[in-house]
Amino acid sequence: MFEFVRNNKRVMQGLLLVIIVPSFVLVGLESYQDRGDAASSVATVAGQKVTQQEWEEAQRRQIDQARQMMGPQFDQKMFETPEAKQAILNNLVAERAINAEIAASHMSVSDATLAKTIADIQAFRKPDGSFDMEQYKSALAAQGMTPAMFDQRLRRDLTTQQLSGSIQSTAFAPRSVTARLSDINDQEREVQELVFPVATYLPQVKVTDAMVKAFYDKNAQLFTVPEQVKAEYVVFDAEAVASAVAVTDAEVADFYNKNVKNYTTPEQRTASHILITVARDAKPADQAAAKAKAESVLAEVRKNPANFAEIAKAQSQDPGSAPAGGDLGAIEKGALVKPVEDAIFALKEGDTSGLVQSEFGYHIIKLTKLTPAAQKPLDAAREDIAADLKKQKMSKKYSEMAEVFTNMVYEQSESLKPVADKLGLKIQTVDALTRTPNPQLAQAPFNNPKFLSAIFATDSVKNKRNTEAVEVSPSVLISGRVLEFKPASKRPLAEVDALIRQRVTLEEAARLARVAGEQKLAAAKGGDVAGFGEAKAISRTREPGINTTAAIAVLKADVSKLPAYVGVELPGQGYGVYRIGKVSQPAQPDAARRKQEAQQISSLVGQAEMYNYVEALKTKAKAKVTVQASQLGAKTE
Repeated sequence: MFEFVRNNKRVMQGLLLVIIVPSFVLVGLESYQDRGDAASSVATVAGQKVTQQEWEEAQRRQIDQARQMMGPQFDQKMFETPEAKQAILNNLVAERAINAEIAASHMSVSDATLAKTIADIQAFRKPDGSFDMEQYKSALAAQGMTPAMFDQRLRRDLTTQQLSGSIQSTAFAPRSVTARLSDINDQEREVQELVFPVATYLPQVKVTDAMVKAFYDKNAQLFTVPEQVKAEYVVFDAEAVASAVAVTDAEVADFYNKNVKNYTTPEQRTASHILITVARDAKPADQAAAKAKAESVLAEVRKNPANFAEIAKAQSQDPGSAPAGGDLGAIEKGALVKPVEDAIFALKEGDTSGLVQSEFGYHIIKLTKLTPAAQKPLDAAREDIAADLKKQKMSKKYSEMAEVFTNMVYEQSESLKPVADKLGLKIQTVDALTRTPNPQLAQAPFNNPKFLSAIFATDSVKNKRNTEAVEVSPSVLISGRVLEFKPASKRPLAEVDALIRQRVTLEEAARLARVAGEQKLAAAKGGDVAGFGEAKAISRTREPGINTTAAIAVLKADVSKLPAYVGVELPGQGYGVYRIGKVSQPAQPDAARRKQEAQQISSLVGQAEMYNYVEALKTKAKAKVTVQASQLGAKTE
């Protein structure tokens, strides 16, 4: 199926436009709160505002995620187009509409589902598979979240996933459609090739001075050297702040003593149980029978305490824990009904309870493991505390130093030395800067479009004053100053004469190859089939044995009448003429691949259904975008 889409982009374009679904930027409800009117509104959904600040934060979050995922391949320019910014705003609006529907419909997931989802997160588990509460809390703290905040976000995300799944699972593609697409995908075309190579016609080309001059005049933009500057610059970032911040041992000790509970692992109990069920409204006789059975099982357990797990498998009526020998896992307070919880926390390790009655019936409980509470010593926590304290200090210090940086580059605009000396920054130099970013220097701070715009501003070029402080990425500021300016110029004809002759020669040879090929194409349609090579089978499911451009043309050709002929320009190679003599389907189609293709098509239809559903929710929520990305300039990077 992927080969079919790749080789038939125009055929599939209409379908793909219908089934594109926005990827929602889940920034969390917390980031929507307590904003008030501090930032201008860019949209409204269900009577609530989406502010420009929220929009910008969503973009920064997505940029950070992309940078972490893509590493060296990351290119921030993909997020700086008006289309990319608008897509993020549209995603925020869509998310708000979904959240409004979830709230209005009182949709949610159960506490049990939430707890199981958290317990199944591998990052929160110890090597032995048990839940690591300390790792769980520290991981959340690193993200600036409390367990309650994380629960809220995860519950919302799970609810959204359930909503999305329920919509997409109802979609299907008719068998006739999937079968027809698979038939097209499997189709084979037998083709013969005749190529007219460019190299054959190179000796026939005579390039004159007049031809060179005409090309030079017609394509002046190819020989224009853009304006350039040599500049010096200083960068203010987290590294500069880190060198100005220190944490003392006394501060670490003080923090530890005030937050010692954060470094204490609570007591943990692991238990198993056997349950004999009885309904709340059971008749006295049924209750008595259940109790009698429970007493019988308890007697068996006391007689053979080492066989508790085997007895639980055979006798327990709890379908969730019985197959695991009654294992309930690690128990936290508040997770079980009170009588059971009270019994577990009253037992000693290895002890078995008597009968414990709850709303579910009669329980026999064994405390299988007890891990006492433990406190992490100061020396073990020192490094983490110091890092956290330094991060807090840096956050505050960054704001102070950033303000100094911004003010000084503006107020003392004749030189970067004062701000460099004040903040301990290094003045660096870069040459041959142009208005357009250099793809080879994607990560360089001076290669940012906003900085290049500032360094090429009239005041910077003419008066050689410092640029304003430009934020080129989160928490990274740069200011520059022009040292030398070179205006745009055109390379002289004599300098590029050889390059032009080479290009004109190739173009003329390609033209001669095309003329010869078109003549052969006309002759072939008239019955002259001399010169064609051996027949090759071409399909969409495997790599073609001919030029890829030619293969696409062959597979798109009208084959209602055979033989059919196609003429194709082969970039950089020449011209090809192709004779299609036979069209066939495989005798034994790949059933597994066809099934996979049908699933892919149904998935695409499901995504289309979800897209339409979200659009309906936006209408229901009276969603309205009040600002377009193109109206805001480049402010959200």
